[in-house]
Amino acid sequence: LQKELLKYKQEARNLQGIKDALQQRLIQQDASVLQLKQELLRANMDKEELHNQNVDLQRKVEERNRLLAEYKKELCQKDRHLQQHQTKLDEMLRQLSEASYQQVDLERELEHREALLAHCMKREAEE
Repeated sequence: LQKELLKYKQEARNLQGIKDALQQRLIQQDASVLQLKQELLRANMDKEELHNQNVDLQRKVEERNRLLAEYKKELCQKDRHLQQHQTKLDEMLRQLSEASYQQVDLERELEHREALLAHCMKREAEE
């Protein structure tokens, strides 16, 4: 009985050692699982933050695209107005040029008539 008792005590010590080792391993695994859960939580939080930043950036891009479209529209309108004003300016310059030519012609005609008048007056004075 004593031998058997010693044998069972030895077996109990062996089993207790195995149990302790398994409990230690379980504690390590629990710690690893806890660490992985924390990392997963951090990763999910980072993912959510990145998603929110992405949504915010997309909103900003859409806003800037909207503003860009408005600016392009305004620029097109200003280009049309500028083209209209350029056309009017070209027409006025053409009219001014014609008026200058007419003025030169009228001045020549006036000089010619003044010369004729002076010639007539001279002839009349001589007569």
